[in-house]
Amino acid sequence: MAFDWIDTQRELRRRSGLLRSLRPRPAGDPLLDLASNDYLGLARHPEVTEGAARAARIWGGGATGSRLVTGSTELHAELERELAAFCGFEAALVFSSGYAANLAAVTALAPHGSLLVSDAGNHASLIDGCRLARGTTQVVPHAAPDAVRKALRTHDGPAVVVSDTVFSVDGDAAPLTALAAVCRERGAGLLLDDAHGLGVLGDGGRGAPHAAGLAGAEDVVATVTLSKSLGSQGGAVLGPARVIGHLVDTARTFIFDTGLAPAVAGAALAALRLLRREPDRAARARAVAADLYARLTATVPTDVARTARTVSARTVSARTAPGLEAVRPDAAVVSVRAPSSVQAVRWAADCRTAGLAVGCFRPPSVPDGISRLRLTARADLTEDQVERAVRTIRETRP
Repeated sequence: MAFDWIDTQRELRRRSGLLRSLRPRPAGDPLLDLASNDYLGLARHPEVTEGAARAARIWGGGATGSRLVTGSTELHAELERELAAFCGFEAALVFSSGYAANLAAVTALAPHGSLLVSDAGNHASLIDGCRLARGTTQVVPHAAPDAVRKALRTHDGPAVVVSDTVFSVDGDAAPLTALAAVCRERGAGLLLDDAHGLGVLGDGGRGAPHAAGLAGAEDVVATVTLSKSLGSQGGAVLGPARVIGHLVDTARTFIFDTGLAPAVAGAALAALRLLRREPDRAARARAVAADLYARLTATVPTDVARTARTVSARTVSARTAPGLEAVRPDAAVVSVRAPSSVQAVRWAADCRTAGLAVGCFRPPSVPDGISRLRLTARADLTEDQVERAVRTIRETRP
C-alpha cells in the first residue's frame, strides 16, 4: 500500500526511543512547569489575559485575512511600533509565528548569487529558511567566528551570517560582538534569531542584540518570538526600515499567510508593556537558571540523590553523590545531559510521575546527537519550587 513505509519508519523510531506523542494538558495542570518557554511567567498574568480578551472583543476572533488584505489592524501596527522601540530597532514586522518570521527573513535576504553562513547549532526554522533560500548556504562549526570569516572570504557577492543569539538546545550564547566584527570586515549582513534572548538578556530584557550594542545597526536584522518571554504567540522581524519594507514586498510567509489573531497580538502587547514596567523579571529569570545549574551540578550528600533502585551505582563515597552534567546557562535554558535517548525519555517520564514537567530533547532535534533534559527557568519560580525541581531531577536520574 502507498504508505506502508510509514509503519517501518515508526518501528525504527520506536526501537531507538525516538517516538513522539501529544500530551494535552488540562487547564489546571498540577505539574511544576520547567518545560514551557514561559520565561517571565506572563502567559497567565491577569494583564496579559485581559489584553487578549479586550482585543478579541474589539477586533474579533481572527485577523480575517493576510496582512496585505484585511489582516493588518491598528493593534498590529501598535505592537510593531512598541516592539521595535523596546528592542532598539528602527522598524518591526509581526508574523503569525516565530518560525514564519525566520523563514521570511532568511529567504528574503538571500537572493540568487548570495551566500548564507549558518551556525551548525541553529534552530530548525533558520535551517529550513536556508534550504528554501535561493542563495548558497555554507554551514560552519558552532559559535566559531574564525570559521565564519573563512567562509565569507570564499565569496565576493552579497552575504548574510545567520545565528541564534541563545541556542535552544544547550542555552549557550553566540559570540555576537565577534560575529558582527567579522561581518563588517567583509560587508556582510548579520541575521540574529533572538527567540530566547528577548525578555531575558539585555537591559530590562531588551534582548541579546541590544546587550551587545548591535540593536539599530544598519547591517543587523533580528527575529523574535512572542510566544516565550511575552507569553503569547507569533513572531516578528526587527531591523532597518528598508529591510522591513523589503519583507512586506517579498516575504512569502508574510504575503500569503493570515495575519496574527488580534487576541494574541493584544496579549503580546500587554506583556511587552508589563515587562517595560517591571524590568527586574529578566534578571530574575537569569538568576533562577544560574541557581538551577549550580544545584544540579554540585556534589551533594547521598540522601539528596538517593533512590531505592540506583543509590549504589551513584555513590562516589560513603557520604556524597556526584553532580549532573549540565551546560552553564547564558540565559534561561538549562541543559542536562542524559546517557541515551531511551534513558532521557524515561528520566522525563519519571520526573512527570513525581510532579515535574521537563523538556526532553533527542535526535533529530539535537544537532550533536546527545539527548538531554531541557529545563526552562522562570522568573516566577519560588525558592521552594526550585529546590523541589532539583531534588526531583536528581532522585530520578537514570
